[in-house]
Amino acid sequence: MFIAMNRFKVIKGQESEFEAAWKGRDSHLNRMKGFIEFHLLRGPENEDHTLYSSHTTWSSFADFDAWTKSEEFRASHRGAGDRKPMFLGHPQFEGFHVIQSLSLNNKAAAE
Repeated sequence: MFIAMNRFKVIKGQESEFEAAWKGRDSHLNRMKGFIEFHLLRGPENEDHTLYSSHTTWSSFADFDAWTKSEEFRASHRGAGDRKPMFLGHPQFEGFHVIQSLSLNNKAAAE
């Protein structure tokens, strides 16, 4: 498995607008081979921003890579730069190859 994360430093006071933008968009993820799940995470608040992370899980890095090169990817990100600035700087991408995964059934899985 592969987990792709983007961290966003959302400007204080823009949290509701940021969350609404994510909830209101068609991500097209469910059309992609290897897509498992998506989470939008809200983290700690700082003086000038609130930390958020988007988190997608994929069957493999190859499936994630295909997503980033797809028309669905371009469609889901279309118009993202047209909004007023909601975060400080650019999102910070982090990608992880899953070494171990545990579920409620306590079964371990590895890539």
